[in-house]
Amino acid sequence: MSGIYIHIPFCKQACHYCDFHFSTNMGKKEVMIKALQKELELRKDEFEGETVGTIYFGGGTPSVLNTSEINAILQTVYNNYKVGKDPEITLEANPDDLTSLKIKELAASPINRLSIGVQSFFEADLKMMNRAHNAAEAEECIREVSNFFDNISIDLIYGIPEMSNERWLQNIEKALSFQIPHISSYALTVEPKTALKKFIEQGVVPPVNDELAQEHFTILTTTLANAGFDNYEISNFGKPGFYSKNNTAYWQGKKYIGIGPSAHSYDGQRRGWNKANNTKYIKLIEAGVLPMEVEVLSTTDKYNEYVMTGLRTIWGVSLSRIKTEYGETYHNYILQQAEKHIQEQLLFLDQDILLVSKKGKFLSDGIASDLFLLNLES
Repeated sequence: MSGIYIHIPFCKQACHYCDFHFSTNMGKKEVMIKALQKELELRKDEFEGETVGTIYFGGGTPSVLNTSEINAILQTVYNNYKVGKDPEITLEANPDDLTSLKIKELAASPINRLSIGVQSFFEADLKMMNRAHNAAEAEECIREVSNFFDNISIDLIYGIPEMSNERWLQNIEKALSFQIPHISSYALTVEPKTALKKFIEQGVVPPVNDELAQEHFTILTTTLANAGFDNYEISNFGKPGFYSKNNTAYWQGKKYIGIGPSAHSYDGQRRGWNKANNTKYIKLIEAGVLPMEVEVLSTTDKYNEYVMTGLRTIWGVSLSRIKTEYGETYHNYILQQAEKHIQEQLLFLDQDILLVSKKGKFLSDGIASDLFLLNLES
């Protein structure tokens, strides 16, 4: 089963930490939707013989679209692609967009999963991040959404400067009180060219503390495990039966196409990415030209990607797969590089599978980079 990701590049306002591609100017929204529909039509041959199992609206803030606009895009997908019988169709949404009417409309649409960008249940955190919603809106929307949707995820951010361990635990416990089946949680990171970076440099906001973030991560994993959640990917926690099918497909290397400005695509051999410019994207699509750059992946690229994604998940990295797909050199190399991490109990072997230990989880990206091979090309 393959996936379609649709990037909606609009937000009501800019969050201080965000470096994703978006615009707060909604003036091009209507023409952008037509461009997204046209790109879907232009690229249908890429999925010839494929069945679409997941459709994911990301952004930006997809919930700024009205339901008729969402349905129009979905209709274009169904008109041009073979969609499976019971696809997972996710919409990322902000609490301030999820009015009672909008929730009912979405429940009547093909959307069957909501990913709600709560980030925190505390007013001070939301103001620091410049979120468009307040804490009361977050709680109210989750209560109402729960009356119409079973498959709900919320996002929470940890490692926020001056957030105590107690306040972080209260955030998690508040989320658990709603009985939702999935939580995605990410450490606050300071990206270049963001307002957050400027504020830290100016001393307006304290710097991000890695030790605090690691403490928060330990609290997160322990609390959610006790509540019956599986930490199936470093940042993702789901009750059995509620793992994100869309994201799981990414981590397992399945084929997907990305529609919209800045969206990425992958077919197992090549990776592509669209221009991150709304005006240029629209102009090229209107001319029937795909605004995409493409990179053909070498064997080394594929090996590195498999190591990175595999170590982030409960499925780990199969050593026999590395030997079969990438060769003896890669197999020997990963065993050699992994040895010191195994000795330090950051990695462990479960028969043929290399996995990150509980101790190594927070450091998984750094561990993976140490297993990368940079000097072989095929």
